[in-house]
Amino acid sequence: MTALHPRGVFSAALTPITADHAPDHALFVTHCRRLLAEGCDGIAMLGTTGEANSFAADERRALLEAVVAAGIAPDRLLPGTGVAALSETVALTRHALSLGVTTVVMLPPFYYKGVTDDGLFAAYDEVVQRIADPRLRIVLYHIPQMSAVPIPFGVIERLRAAHPGVFTGIKDSAGDLAHMEALVATFPGLAVLAGADPLMLPLLRKGGAGCITATSNLVAADLAFVFRHVADAARAEEVDAAQARIVAMRNRASRFAQMASLKALLAHRTGEEGWHRLRPPLLPLSAAERSALLAD
Repeated sequence: MTALHPRGVFSAALTPITADHAPDHALFVTHCRRLLAEGCDGIAMLGTTGEANSFAADERRALLEAVVAAGIAPDRLLPGTGVAALSETVALTRHALSLGVTTVVMLPPFYYKGVTDDGLFAAYDEVVQRIADPRLRIVLYHIPQMSAVPIPFGVIERLRAAHPGVFTGIKDSAGDLAHMEALVATFPGLAVLAGADPLMLPLLRKGGAGCITATSNLVAADLAFVFRHVADAARAEEVDAAQARIVAMRNRASRFAQMASLKALLAHRTGEEGWHRLRPPLLPLSAAERSALLAD
């Protein structure tokens, strides 16, 4: 079996917002550097946790350019480039490639619901054909609770057969460990990445490739430790302790709205007050919620 790609702990990075609701480039770069220093293998920026679907294409491009210009290696970035419009997905993906970023995370086109497998295959197939760049690597993004467009096994099989080497991974954020394990068993060589922090450990034990997760914004070091020592019997107790901290933080961040909670906790940890902001329609925690969260 070929080596899984991508493999490791990738943070679904939060995006800091300025007072006028624009992405804060400088604070985001600082955050990316901190996540890498804490042990992340890469940054999955501009995803659900990063509020990507609240940003226009030019805002997405500018943020990615700022990160690369700051010296963060393009091969450690997994930007989200999948949007509802096929031509815009192509443009965002081409832009990433122009910066040396070759692996992207791609939502299915998500506005129309109940699309056929043939239609979903056609959308991804058209993107790859229009880009026509042998460097391109795509991580599919399965998050049906948000997109309402699941990515069926049959579509994955057809895409991998039609475009060998392009569709190298899948981020599974449905929260169903059995589904992730079935992906690992069905598609040798496909990097199956857990979208929920507590599920990375059991998925690794079944041959998973790692994770792209939200709570990694706060527990990157613990996730990195679990990933690196999952098979080390001598460190089993330390792995279990790190896993317990991961689960506890995930539960804490899920008591109220998750992204607002993660930002409140990150602001509290770093002293960077800008982390409290979200772009509408998402809103920060209320004062009462924030007090309750920090009291925990």
